[in-house]
Amino acid sequence: MAYGFYFDSSSCSGCKSCQVACKETHHLATKNLWRQVYNYQGGTWKQNDKGTYVPEGVFGYFVSIACNHCDDPACVANCPTGAMTKDEATGIVSIDQETCIGCKTCSTVCPYGAPTFVEEEGVSSKCDMCADEVARGRVPICVATCPMRALDWGDIDELRQKYGEGNVEVEPLPKNTTSPCLVLDPHPAAQATGQGTGEVVNLEEELDL
Repeated sequence: MAYGFYFDSSSCSGCKSCQVACKETHHLATKNLWRQVYNYQGGTWKQNDKGTYVPEGVFGYFVSIACNHCDDPACVANCPTGAMTKDEATGIVSIDQETCIGCKTCSTVCPYGAPTFVEEEGVSSKCDMCADEVARGRVPICVATCPMRALDWGDIDELRQKYGEGNVEVEPLPKNTTSPCLVLDPHPAAQATGQGTGEVVNLEEELDL
């Protein structure tokens, strides 16, 4: 068994409740986020012959992403000290900060940018899928907090049976190289990874709190 996340981009309003609840619950340091909410937009506004500005190919959607606790995690494979491990029983990828030397290799190799460096402590930090909550029979705080119920969590096989396979290769996410334990139901306007015409429009402080 391996736990995973489900995300429905069509239901996400971009409120960032998941991101804020995670940061507050885990008392994360400045410039450290375990869950990001990306605002991806594109298109233009053009003036017609009546002088009115009208949208042309305008679209926008949100993607909420944390560590995907991948089946083939690059962070675990490349950590030089063995500080990054994947639990055989739950599939949760975690960091032993006593063993971490702060080399940032995990941050470099993770295609989703999940591990972040804690300047104050000199070690890496990342989503642990609220392992303490899970051990108590509860769900991760991001899932519990989402007011739109855009997030779900559980056995990844059961999530796929419930929601389908989904598609993780949508902008602004990378190509699937690590088999993420994530079922992503794309927004109707979602563009394929590598073929997008839009961009992430979050303010810098939204991505670097």
